[in-house]
Amino acid sequence: MAYAQPVRSVDRRFSTTAFEYPGYYIAQTHGVVRGITVRNPNAGKAIIAGFASIGGGESSTYIEMAEKARERAFLRMLEHAAAAGGNAVIGVQFTGQEIMEV
Repeated sequence: MAYAQPVRSVDRRFSTTAFEYPGYYIAQTHGVVRGITVRNPNAGKAIIAGFASIGGGESSTYIEMAEKARERAFLRMLEHAAAAGGNAVIGVQFTGQEIMEV
């Protein structure tokens, strides 16, 4: 029986939004890395969130989905960095885009 190889990843402690990492020297760069994900609510959550939006305010359903999506995208970025030969990620930026069909 064949077992799946574990996915190698940069240690999350070696990621920063800064363009330097105090105490370390950047000897080489390996290019741009990215992490992306798309999440959709299931039908039940979408209906509940729709009713909740009538009253306004924050939607805990969509906040939870956004947090999970951001974490998954971050982990994918760390995996991509390791696959490119890196051992740290500097200059991390988070962006988000909401696309809704009406």
